Amino acid sequence: MTLLRHLIAALVAGAVIWALSVQLNAFRDFQMAEIAVYVVAIAGLSLLIGLSGQISLGQGAFMAIGAYTAALLMLHLNWPLWAVFPASAAVTALAGAVVGLAAARLSGPYLAGATLMLAVALPSLASQFPGVFGGDQGLSVTVIAPAALGATFPPTRWLAWVCALAALITLVILANLGRSRVGRNWRAIRDDPIAAALSGLNVGALRVLAFIVSAACAGLAGAMLAITTSLVSPGSFTLSLSIALLAGAVLGGLGTLTGALWGALVIVLVPTYVTDVATSHGLSGGVAANIPIAAYGVVLIIVMLVFPYGIQGGLRRLAGQFLPTSPTRPGSPGQRAPAGEHAEDLDSPYRRPPVSEHQEEGTS
Repeated sequence: MTLLRHLIAALVAGAVIWALSVQLNAFRDFQMAEIAVYVVAIAGLSLLIGLSGQISLGQGAFMAIGAYTAALLMLHLNWPLWAVFPASAAVTALAGAVVGLAAARLSGPYLAGATLMLAVALPSLASQFPGVFGGDQGLSVTVIAPAALGATFPPTRWLAWVCALAALITLVILANLGRSRVGRNWRAIRDDPIAAALSGLNVGALRVLAFIVSAACAGLAGAMLAITTSLVSPGSFTLSLSIALLAGAVLGGLGTLTGALWGALVIVLVPTYVTDVATSHGLSGGVAANIPIAAYGVVLIIVMLVFPYGIQGGLRRLAGQFLPTSPTRPGSPGQRAPAGEHAEDLDSPYRRPPVSEHQEEGTS
């Protein structure tokens, strides 16, 4: 039933996206594709931080791996998109496994520092091997809409459809994974890794698996970004990208998939709007280009003060004010979770207490 519910939600969202895309202009279609890219990247990062409790500042580096993989496969092997996307995710997942194994014993600021070095160092490899990765100029990627859509069909609309479809499929997979035994075990090691280990969970393997899933999402997002921008270069995957993704995950709500959408909307729409306002008020191009960074900080401070659980958590809490009853939190007879926040919901900060595999099987 959970899978069916997620599939129905994805179909409804797909219908809404299609209806919007046919009404929007080319620029808005391009923004829709960008939003889908960042939804995938932020969803993977939110799962890593919110469910498994690991902090990463290297999501932009994993996106670079996926983007360059997609570009090389399309340029040299002429692979179609339906094969490029999973291949890019698989290659990046392998890289995530290597990083996860190296970082399995790290936590907190030490893990953040290790992934920070990855985000700084990895994009520079393109300049060290210009014959393969194109150096600072990068690699050009061209995607053509199917001929069946007609010669006048807008290419940006096709890209919006492709990226939205990839994002919806990813969200369905992540939603079901978060509700599975693996997702519950991730919450267990996030809440108390020592207790999780004593209950029989392999903490190290679960942490590595979380890194693999998060990296695969970043790799897919990188491939999507490659076809959206038609260019893969080191300048697209700087440290600021990783910081923006982390800010988007925190703003939307860590551990939530709906929050990934809010974070992506902030990342894509706020810089464009703020830059347009700054330019219209006579500010120079250099000053206007730096204003979005300050806008991120202002939005982040406001959201954290008003909605400590992020935008999604704040919306749930506001909606709960209009609900007459609220579900009882599992494991706490007679105690109720705040109105509007379901204890079983993946997007809720009130989740079922961690259950180990042995407990599920009825063994001690």
